[in-house]
Amino acid sequence: MSSNAAPPPALYVGLMSGTSADGIDAALVRFDDDTPGSHCELVLGRTYPWDPALRQTLIAWGQGAPEASIDELGRLDAATGEAFAEAALRLLDEAGVSTSAVRALGSHGQTIRHRPQAVPAFTWQIGDGNVIAERSGITTVADFRRRDVAAGGQGAPLMPAFHNAALRNAQEDRAVLNLGGIGNLTLLPRLGDVRGFDTGPANALLDAWCQRHTGHAFDRGGAFAVSGRVDAALLARLRDEPWFALPPPKSTGREQFHLAWLEARLEASTAAPADVQATLLALTAITVAEALQAVQPATARVLVCGGGVHNAALMAELRARIPEAVVESTAMHGLDPDHVEAMGFAWLARETLAGRPGNLPSVTGARGWRVLGTVFAG
Repeated sequence: MSSNAAPPPALYVGLMSGTSADGIDAALVRFDDDTPGSHCELVLGRTYPWDPALRQTLIAWGQGAPEASIDELGRLDAATGEAFAEAALRLLDEAGVSTSAVRALGSHGQTIRHRPQAVPAFTWQIGDGNVIAERSGITTVADFRRRDVAAGGQGAPLMPAFHNAALRNAQEDRAVLNLGGIGNLTLLPRLGDVRGFDTGPANALLDAWCQRHTGHAFDRGGAFAVSGRVDAALLARLRDEPWFALPPPKSTGREQFHLAWLEARLEASTAAPADVQATLLALTAITVAEALQAVQPATARVLVCGGGVHNAALMAELRARIPEAVVESTAMHGLDPDHVEAMGFAWLARETLAGRPGNLPSVTGARGWRVLGTVFAG
């Protein structure tokens, strides 16, 4: 073989479970090579369900359940790691790819606390990387957020670096909107620094309210919301939350926006359940639109990913609230909207192994560039 031959493509696995904890997203990603700007493609993406009991425990912890014992937390950390490892192995089995062919696995973990404003600041994603590496036999990179927090950053969002690599365009100002449990924006201007921040609740509240009142895990297509009407007084109380007025960088999670938060603002409301759902949908769209207008008003295109992209009513509301921009799925630009974040953690694992920073100080507010994550040898 010639010494000038191009290196073979590299395979990585990314694992993601977000605020909604509605499943483990697993992505097998092929990179042309290990250079910073190399092209990547999704080989196979799947979402695997959590064990129902484990999911309920994770949700309870994530939204601030009473503290449990160290033993309970230790077992939860290990059990979550086992679930992530199983998801990776199932993905590779479906793809017909051996574990030895995968260079590394990047795991986001499951957030149980995110307190970047605490003193001292901290964030905590469980899913023991030792367990994942041991069960899968694949070198695992995990615990991506804490180094950025230690450097004075928010530790979130972390996807803007990947969005910048995969979706930036020199001809127009763009934004990438992830509609997971929490909404977050990545701003990709033609010129200048990338910015990114959380906008507030998205699927976390919509799903929880829908589950309570319809028995369905999510509002398919937004049908429940469409059956109701926005309650202007309730919407005003929800928008009065001080967090919305904070300037970027900022991040949040289920510990901030959960059903108890909503219920505290429902006390004076007689809104029907469908009206509350409609109001929550409006809250998501309005907070996204206002954040975009405040920070990058010349945005020409908003690329949407995450579960919310399948909510036709929410997408329609976003288009109505952001009429000056094209609002469309990342699928229009070659990235499966259901697996963008999992692909991003495969990308972050690659950056870590290459010794390259994975954070963007312009996004998180960290004191500088940092190599993220802890490496667990396979």
